[in-house]
Amino acid sequence: MKIQILQENFYQALNNASRFASTRAQLPVLGNILLKATKNKLFVLSTNLEISLATSIGAQVKEAGEITVPARAITEIVANLAPGTISVTSEKEQLKIESQGSKLTVLGMNTADFPSVPEKLDQKNSFSLPKNLFQEAISQVIFASSIDETRPVLTGVLAIFKKGSLTLVATDGFRLSQKKIEIKGPEKAFQMILPKNVLLEIAKFSDNEEEGVLLSYKETEHQISFGFVDTVLSSRLLEGEFPDFEKIIPKESNTKVNVDKDELLRVVKLASVFARDSANIVKIETKKDSIIISAESSQAGNQKTELEARVEGKELEIAFNYRFLEDFLHSLKGESVDIRFSSANAPGVFTDPQDTTLIHLIMPVRIQS
Repeated sequence: MKIQILQENFYQALNNASRFASTRAQLPVLGNILLKATKNKLFVLSTNLEISLATSIGAQVKEAGEITVPARAITEIVANLAPGTISVTSEKEQLKIESQGSKLTVLGMNTADFPSVPEKLDQKNSFSLPKNLFQEAISQVIFASSIDETRPVLTGVLAIFKKGSLTLVATDGFRLSQKKIEIKGPEKAFQMILPKNVLLEIAKFSDNEEEGVLLSYKETEHQISFGFVDTVLSSRLLEGEFPDFEKIIPKESNTKVNVDKDELLRVVKLASVFARDSANIVKIETKKDSIIISAESSQAGNQKTELEARVEGKELEIAFNYRFLEDFLHSLKGESVDIRFSSANAPGVFTDPQDTTLIHLIMPVRIQS
């Protein structure tokens, strides 16, 4: 391989790819980045066997070839080279770099043991997702996914694809978020459980997209790929059975509340000062034209705040983990929030009056009457 390339472009590609190189010693080549020069492009590839990245950048290719080099070393080296054109040459298992007076040699490895990484999407099985809607949908559900690795399916997000729609669902067993968006395609309905990490990465790569994010699903390989400008991000899917979430969504309610979102968030934060010392519990009590938010601590004291609200139905008292309330209210785009209760022991249903495509459930904390 013999190429000339801009330092700025090379560093950006390496910096992105290095995040997916693995530090596991069992397979040393996973700690490397694969550089492959073909025609007028340099492909930069990395993988940790769960998520992989392939990005291409323009280069003056004098001689095609490929080599793998340690991800951390090559990224730090190129980061500290002077801006402008640099020369990169591979000889056997060495990578030589020349840049404005600097000459460096990086020891690499043969590419034979490097895993296969998707470099482009299968256009026949690809369709476009609306960038802004997709990113917003991710942000409105992903916080509800679990961090408990003993139940892997709950650490991901269920994606249900139907013709014309995509529904994302996340739950950790204590709360659940569901968001539906309109899309073009697919022709055939399917569903999958996407790892949280790959969804978090999408926002970083889709900033340069003007319209959509391409998606390609390979059912036989249990793999999904997202296509961006000159970049393909691929991931293995989580295996297992996602809970039947529709069964736990209450169909009826005895109490309905509409309250200003910012005011509710402010009061929940106020209550959290005391709730932190008492298992994070805040109580919500519904009245005729208001709700009362309260929390108490044997160490810090107590607080009680009454908020104006539109209330319909029976009065009740219910308790929640304040962190769950905060997380949802931060994700809400509208100015007010609708809350439906069926009983003190059933999930509270939280929705945005301006957005019927979003549903959030929070399981209550049992309190002594």
